[in-house]
Amino acid sequence: MTLETKKSVFVELGKFLSQFSQEESVKKSNVLHNEIFFEDFEKLIHLSQSHNGWYTPDQVRFAIQSWAEALTEENIAQWISQYNFDDAQNEKTVALILAGNIPLVGFHDFLSVLITGNKALIKTSSNDQHLLPFLAKYLVAVEESLQEKITFAEGKLENFDTVIATGSNNTSRYFEYYFKDKPSIIRKNRNSVAVLNGKETHEELEALGEDIFRYFGLGCRNVSKLFVPKGYSFDAFFQAIFKYQDVIHYEKYANNYDYNKAVFLMSNFKLLDNGFLTLKEDPSYASPISSVFYEFYENIEDLQSRLEADAEQIQCIVSNDLIPNSIPFGQTQNPQLWDYADNVDTITFLLTTK
Repeated sequence: MTLETKKSVFVELGKFLSQFSQEESVKKSNVLHNEIFFEDFEKLIHLSQSHNGWYTPDQVRFAIQSWAEALTEENIAQWISQYNFDDAQNEKTVALILAGNIPLVGFHDFLSVLITGNKALIKTSSNDQHLLPFLAKYLVAVEESLQEKITFAEGKLENFDTVIATGSNNTSRYFEYYFKDKPSIIRKNRNSVAVLNGKETHEELEALGEDIFRYFGLGCRNVSKLFVPKGYSFDAFFQAIFKYQDVIHYEKYANNYDYNKAVFLMSNFKLLDNGFLTLKEDPSYASPISSVFYEFYENIEDLQSRLEADAEQIQCIVSNDLIPNSIPFGQTQNPQLWDYADNVDTITFLLTTK
């Protein structure tokens, strides 16, 4: 299969996904195999919350819409133009051990394996066992030869050449030991941070709320830590994020809010609280669901040095250009195809690993 064929297959998938926006589903006449897949995918979206309580239809639709926007002919062409696919090594079977914290979190690895001409041997998370297999069936319907390139493993992973595994810091130690004889990318826990200086507009702080609350804060690209200048008042921040108050009406989130707030209070921690989010001063990066940690800084240059030293713990930095290469407010959950997790270029790894 040529690179152009592979590209066109994923463009067709993007067109299929574009029918399922957050507002509504609109069946389009020019989308391949709609008669087979449209209604079933609509049903799967509604059933996703029964498979994983965090996968509400709104969150699943957001993930689908994000991938629909990414999988355009222009985006895919720009992405793959950076590489020389003629230098690819022989076909490999790549074991993918996927996370399930947010919908379709492992899709980029899946896409990268197939676009480089390799075979994907996939171990889905128990928390996300339906969405990716459905999309894989659609791809095979568009291009039958992909059938031999995609395998979903039920039990132990066997007969593979290299590994891309995503998990916690604890499971990563297991992965590193178990796959020590295989070329691998092993991903650990990371969190995202925002750096504020008190000059942010209401609109920017409102957009920051999207970085915090999207997927209920479960993704590594969700902001879980704020760095603010000495003497910073959180009043404007709380006013801006008020639009996200409905999150507390979701039972799983509310249970986490009640539990974590109680734990903090019993430990006599000082909290800032608006009824659906707690702010706690804490040097850590990983805050629990329904809470964001914060820390004061005195000098932006010193903070930048701190963030550079802690780079392996951080996925994204959000700011109004206060930190070099930071992401604008509200954009953490809209990565481009060339925005790699942990800044590890998956395509280069797959093309050059023997």
